[in-house]
Amino acid sequence: HFAVMKNDSIVCNIGHFDIELDIAWMKKNAVNHVNIKPQVDRFQLASGNHIILLAEGRVVNLVCATGHPSFVMSNSFSNQVLAQIALWTDIESYPLGVHMLPKNLDEEVAASHLAKIGVKLTKLTAVQAEYLGLNPEGPFKPEHYRY
Repeated sequence: HFAVMKNDSIVCNIGHFDIELDIAWMKKNAVNHVNIKPQVDRFQLASGNHIILLAEGRVVNLVCATGHPSFVMSNSFSNQVLAQIALWTDIESYPLGVHMLPKNLDEEVAASHLAKIGVKLTKLTAVQAEYLGLNPEGPFKPEHYRY
């Protein structure tokens, strides 16, 4: 609880919005409040101790603009969903253990997001595919390749 924290403890929320921290209590019980800079506030309690609050108690990585944008999250979540589907529908290919996402699934996610960034993916011609030694339908990178 705020009243028993060390002086100048830094408090931030990495959870689910501002309902997890009792910011109303802090504002009500603070004897002084100084905004140090945007999204950084210092509250002095009656004990004399200060609490430094980031992002007004809201989710810090989103409010302070360092969280992943929704486009990046969409790519990540899409990869996770396709991985779960693969695990469920092809259990024989995935014994217990850690597995890399197959390139064809990774490339499917990438291809599905290209329009959002204004990219039109062209298909390899038979000549290009033969020259590169690839299937024209992909995957286009070997399994060991890491982006």
